[in-house]
Amino acid sequence: MSLTQLRPPPQHAAPPAQHSKFKIWLYRFDTKTIPYIFIAPFFVLFAIFGLFPIVYNAVVSLRTWRLDEPDKDGWAGFANYTKLLTDSDFWNALGNTFGIFILSTVPQLLIALMIANLLNRKLRAQTWWRIGILLPYLTPVVASTLVFAVFFSRDNGMANWFLSLVGYGQEQPLDWRAEKWSSWIAIATMVNWKWIGYNALLYLSAMQAIPKDVYEAAAVDGAGPWRQLWRITVPMIQPVVVFTVILSTIGGLQLFNEPMMFDENPQSASGGSAHQFQTIAQLIYKVGWKDLDLGYAAAMSWALFLIILIVAGINASLTKRIGGDR
Repeated sequence: MSLTQLRPPPQHAAPPAQHSKFKIWLYRFDTKTIPYIFIAPFFVLFAIFGLFPIVYNAVVSLRTWRLDEPDKDGWAGFANYTKLLTDSDFWNALGNTFGIFILSTVPQLLIALMIANLLNRKLRAQTWWRIGILLPYLTPVVASTLVFAVFFSRDNGMANWFLSLVGYGQEQPLDWRAEKWSSWIAIATMVNWKWIGYNALLYLSAMQAIPKDVYEAAAVDGAGPWRQLWRITVPMIQPVVVFTVILSTIGGLQLFNEPMMFDENPQSASGGSAHQFQTIAQLIYKVGWKDLDLGYAAAMSWALFLIILIVAGINASLTKRIGGDR
């Protein structure tokens, strides 16, 4: 008998069937479980710092909670929401918010689309132009808003100086904070200045993915640059356009910093002497932290949340239809 026959089999070797089952289990764990483990921290943090405040805010909106009268805290039901229907301050702030939103969002996205279309062509110093249009976005919003507040000042403001060149306001300078239309234009200008470059780069990145052959074929068929933009470019970058529309809707209806810093008395959060440019976000801040009525402020927050959902859905649907997606 040989030594090979007398040698006992190794005890640590697993049977082939058991080894294959372990490999299958490891493969399934790697492909089906590991991805959830990697994304779990985000959802845990979102549940703690995002979902819980939203749910808690909904509970607060159903209560009578005043910081100056803690003894009167109690269940209010939908009383805070019904109060919104007859609150003139809320409807005034809602009108101001939508007015500034329209004046900022529509020109902002259209100008960004035009700039992106220009930057998509062969230009000298392309990199410098692309970096240059992003510089306003990198500027802190407080700093830029303070500069624009000086720019739109009634006395010695550059905006009134430009108007005087065309013969307007030479006798009486325009007080940009005094009227609704002038304050809306001033605040919308601040918003547009900051976000046009950011949206332009988003559009430009999407345009870079469009094959050049498509434009060459359109040019052969007689399509000019303007027709190529609306017939080729916009439909092919539609997902990015929808994204910017939704993003601008959310940001525009939550506008807070620009009107707050534009006010001569920012701490009051009144949006002017007659609330002529007070937004809903400012009103929520005033009711919650100036008037100390957290229950009513929470109801306003949820009303704004529902309004944003509805307007964002409508804008996204209209954008898809304009782009040719039925």
